[in-house]
Amino acid sequence: MKNLKFFAVMLLTFSLVACGGDKKESSIPTADNTSTQVEEPAAPSASDYDPTRGIGKYDQSNVDISTFDPQLAAKGKGIAEVKCMSCHKTTDEKLVGPGWKGVTERQTAHWIMNFISNPDPMIDVDPELQKQLELCLVRMPNQALADNEAREVLEYMREIDGAK
Repeated sequence: MKNLKFFAVMLLTFSLVACGGDKKESSIPTADNTSTQVEEPAAPSASDYDPTRGIGKYDQSNVDISTFDPQLAAKGKGIAEVKCMSCHKTTDEKLVGPGWKGVTERQTAHWIMNFISNPDPMIDVDPELQKQLELCLVRMPNQALADNEAREVLEYMREIDGAK
């Protein structure tokens, strides 16, 4: 019996030592841990957040919606069918996420582009998005849209809302 207890203690000790406990980095240099890490800029706090702009590179100076482009909307529809429509409907009905009908009337174009391009920092500070999260129970995933794709999806949303 003593041998069994001794063996169990040794096995537990060996497991903890071999796994490294909470150690986050290997002491052996690899390609992953030899480079200097670049820190991401901190997201603004809720008190610094502009709910008409969101967080991101888009603002009224680089998002022009003065004319409707049906070709962009058609491309946006194709992107949305692949990346968005499993969670959103084009009506005001909630699926997993909220319906898209009326979104371009409730939010600015640059806010929408900032959100669909990088939703996480905005979800963390935007009170309206936090309310949506409580209703939907699922964070919108980052779909890694390129700039042109975000613009095309925005134009499709505008088409849904009657832009011509």
